Amino acid sequence: MIKDYFILALRNLQKRGLRSWLTMLGIFISIATIFVLISLSVGLQDSIQEQFRLLGTDKFFITPLGQAGAPGSGGAVQLTLKDFDVAEKVAGVKEATYATIGNGKIEFADQARYYMVIGIPLDKTALFEEIGSYKADEGRMLIKGDVGKVMLGSNFKYGNVFKKPVGAGDKIVINGKTFIVEGILVSVGNPSDDANIIISGDDFKELFNSGDRVDQIMVQVDAGENVTDIADKVEKRLINSRGVTKKTEDFSISTPEELLQSFQSILSIITIFLIGVAAISLVVGAIGIMNTMYTSVIERTREIGIMKAIGAQNKDILFIFLIESGLLGLVGGAIGVGLGFGLSKIVEVIIAQALGTGLLKAAAPLYLIFGLLGFSFLIGAGSGLFPAWRASKINVVDALRYE
Repeated sequence: MIKDYFILALRNLQKRGLRSWLTMLGIFISIATIFVLISLSVGLQDSIQEQFRLLGTDKFFITPLGQAGAPGSGGAVQLTLKDFDVAEKVAGVKEATYATIGNGKIEFADQARYYMVIGIPLDKTALFEEIGSYKADEGRMLIKGDVGKVMLGSNFKYGNVFKKPVGAGDKIVINGKTFIVEGILVSVGNPSDDANIIISGDDFKELFNSGDRVDQIMVQVDAGENVTDIADKVEKRLINSRGVTKKTEDFSISTPEELLQSFQSILSIITIFLIGVAAISLVVGAIGIMNTMYTSVIERTREIGIMKAIGAQNKDILFIFLIESGLLGLVGGAIGVGLGFGLSKIVEVIIAQALGTGLLKAAAPLYLIFGLLGFSFLIGAGSGLFPAWRASKINVVDALRYE
């Protein structure tokens, strides 16, 4: 019996041809929009989770509060080398390093650009390289004793930062001082990281007159230690050494789990908001289905009377029209899913080429595909509920007399 309902519903949709396609237009546009938003959001979350997996769960970060801008912009609150020494000596800390950041004028091939310059202690590069997943694409990494040498992100070689690509062995000028490019980093897929300029901490002090300022402290805990417990110990030591209290604490400690949760919360809020906007077109599509089904009921009043006259019950009429409207939603949803997948892939390629990042990827999990298909069928069936109920209640005698 159900099979017969579906056959009748399909035949009726085929008869209406163009009207059926126009009715589905609002559905597949809204489903495609929702698919793109969720697909890219899921793909971005997966990429971020992968980045944090590579980072590891045995590290945490210390930064000053109250900076009036980007790291290195000289906010009212600053961390110092003394804070680094305090953190490094806490029991359970395996290794620690730090970074100081400033905005520098970079000159090469008679062109000048402004980029963030990072100064690191060259006797503690292993942890910094592990956290950033940094590897040399050309040349080598900086080592202890390097003076007047620099490591550049991949954008300087492959990203057209200057009219000529920068390679290992070239000379660039940073804030008026000449540096030899010791190596080019492998791209990590993040535009910010791929534009990094890394020099020794001593060179940084000379260029920026930064003194003992530190913008970020990175800490790795011993194997088997709980990163949260060690972070709490470091926090207590820094509170004592800096002469602050828990309420007036002027620094922040972040673990990978906390950072990941923050990213996911922000992404979820943005995604929900955008889906809410896209749902407006879904409402328009649902109204279109209702209008089409209502018109169909009027046009087929005599047909309904004939079906009832030969034994069709109210529930049969109800099911036929419900399935018909549900199929409108389902077919529209299937087209929307296909269109959405194609659009999300196009967005992925455009972002990768425009921003040079592979973080934004289109994802197509099965739960998303089948979830949207089921949702679109329910939307269609729900939109056709009132017209179907009206059709089932038509009086057989009046229907047979209808012209």
